[in-house]
Amino acid sequence: MSFALRQVRAGGQAMTGVQTCVQIIDLGGTFVFAISGGVAAVNRRLDVFGVLVLSFVTGNVGGITRDLLIGAVPPAALSDTRYLLVSVLAGLITFFWYSGVDRLRSPMLMFDAVGLAFFAVSGAQKAITFGLSPVMAALLGMMTGIGGGMTRDVLITEIPQVLRSDLYAVAALVGASAVVVGDRMGFSYGSSAVTGAVLCFVLRFMAIRYQWRLPTAGQHRRERLRATDGKAEEADP
Repeated sequence: MSFALRQVRAGGQAMTGVQTCVQIIDLGGTFVFAISGGVAAVNRRLDVFGVLVLSFVTGNVGGITRDLLIGAVPPAALSDTRYLLVSVLAGLITFFWYSGVDRLRSPMLMFDAVGLAFFAVSGAQKAITFGLSPVMAALLGMMTGIGGGMTRDVLITEIPQVLRSDLYAVAALVGASAVVVGDRMGFSYGSSAVTGAVLCFVLRFMAIRYQWRLPTAGQHRRERLRATDGKAEEADP
């Protein structure tokens, strides 16, 4: 076997390994987010069909949107039955054992952080594979992580969590950016994915633990009003 042929085969095996890793991470993120969708559906007293629909939407819309934008059609979530099975399994677990899942509220937040990390790094890598620029790949990784949750919140008529939560999209963007930077520096996908996932998870965990938040609209105005009220009270006899 010639050296060139061996190089081609090695490159093909490496690409297959990356694709397999991305798919495994995608399925893990799908399961975790599908459970969060099922919990939201049960809290809104939806029937079993509604729970399954919301589980599928939460677990897969981010990946479907990513695949449509980069031209990976049909999207993996629609062409691979494992995504449907994972979503249905998560929905049924939530529906029939909701009390047990609900008691895991704090662990569920951690699972959600893990799912966010999974989707951010897999989305960025898939965008890189399809030739997107580094900036667009990082943004698409972030979108993969937040897309399902945004759709879930819209369906249950809530302001999307990503627009009001503590460093949710920012954590996904950091994780996706780490994958992009690692790719540009020539690191293997495994090392850059682990780094990105850890960064995303740690940032999200710290935001949950210490309630880190970005400044909100009107925050400075409210602070000025409180300061003005305090001065007025001091001036009163």
